[in-house]
Amino acid sequence: MRKEGLSSIPQVEKLLQQPQVASWNPKLSRPLVARIVSEVLAELRSNLRDTVAVPSPEVPSEALVIGQIVEACRRRYRRRIGKVINATGVALHTNLGRSPLAASVWQGAAAANTGYSSIEIDLDTGQRGKRNGIIPELLSILTGCDDALVVNNNAGAVFLLLSALARGKEVIVSRGEQIQIGGGFRIPEILALSGAHLIEVGTTNITTLQDYQRAVTEETVMVLVVHPSNFKIRGFTEKPRLSELAQGMPPRVVLAVDQGSGATIEDIPGETGVQRYLSQGARLVCFSGDKVLGGPQAGVIVGDRGLIAELAAHPLFRALRPGKTIYSLLEEHLVQRLNGTVLGQAERVLRVPLPHLEALGERLLSGIPREKAAVVRSTAASGGGSSPDETVASLAIELRGSAKPERTLARLREMQPPIVATIEDDRVRLSLATLMDEDERYVADAIRTVLE
Repeated sequence: MRKEGLSSIPQVEKLLQQPQVASWNPKLSRPLVARIVSEVLAELRSNLRDTVAVPSPEVPSEALVIGQIVEACRRRYRRRIGKVINATGVALHTNLGRSPLAASVWQGAAAANTGYSSIEIDLDTGQRGKRNGIIPELLSILTGCDDALVVNNNAGAVFLLLSALARGKEVIVSRGEQIQIGGGFRIPEILALSGAHLIEVGTTNITTLQDYQRAVTEETVMVLVVHPSNFKIRGFTEKPRLSELAQGMPPRVVLAVDQGSGATIEDIPGETGVQRYLSQGARLVCFSGDKVLGGPQAGVIVGDRGLIAELAAHPLFRALRPGKTIYSLLEEHLVQRLNGTVLGQAERVLRVPLPHLEALGERLLSGIPREKAAVVRSTAASGGGSSPDETVASLAIELRGSAKPERTLARLREMQPPIVATIEDDRVRLSLATLMDEDERYVADAIRTVLE
């Protein structure tokens, strides 16, 4: 009877032709849907074989099998990279892609990516050219640097910097700056991987200029200053100003800064911009393109022309350099940024006036009793490893329904597109600061749905 049961299971090709299953082909591809069908059937056969004690194991109906396949397809589709609505109040949310690109930037770079492009040809001579376009010139205007280089991310920028300039030599880093950021990126480990020798100075909370000076030897080639990223040390602390450090080091020692956040000329609380670091004596500064700057994910190195040329000539640069999509998007973003037609997401979110947020909240909650949802005081942050411990006053919608907060969060994430919110004081909150540019009708309908 078990063999008869197994033989009655629908065939893969027959199931693939069912409309409910075939509808997933455009979203997942037919080959992947076929794999999912095979996985569901394999599990079904395994379950039937395991029912040794049952003389006539019950085979699920075709409709039930199709339902299982559709649910498996739905779960797989949820793993695709897609749009989500950020209601967390964190402008640069790493899990949500950090800074969204402006639509005008995406459209401006579309032609360079949907056809052939001049990524590596000099159109005046017809010969091979450099693939960075006018990015170095744009960054020079934005930051005051002599030259610039772009790699795939800021971790890659720091790794290239150390590998090319400090392999086998000493790099001085304050103990208070030997940090770990998201994804397990640790400064001591990246130094070791690059072949540079870490020289620790100072303590966690106190590092003086004299600590740096005493550590300098004939083998010292660099002092690396690291942005604290996602934490802040308070209280009894001390460190030298960058200008003091620049003046107190021998000229042969490169003063480099892992600035990380990508703040350039923006007014972001708690952030020191790239331009200021360079003006204070840093010879190289590394930062992310997709944080405060607001462009695509990239690692940017700006500074001394000779050092940049040395980095560009290193074999590792070819392995870390991005492709035409990143270059064209960054170039377009910088053009629009210098023209003042776009701002980075962090700057936009932190600038929104409270009356605008209050008006948005009232529109979203129109017709909803205040005992179910209300606009409350909240905070917003730039996030993305920038401005640790810094927030600005903001507003949020607080849901006061009877459902458990965790279940309400899950229901919001199940929507299409998903809405990612937070829990505070055991209630779900949707930050209005990061909802400003979203479809108001959709968000309002979502709120009503979860409150029902």
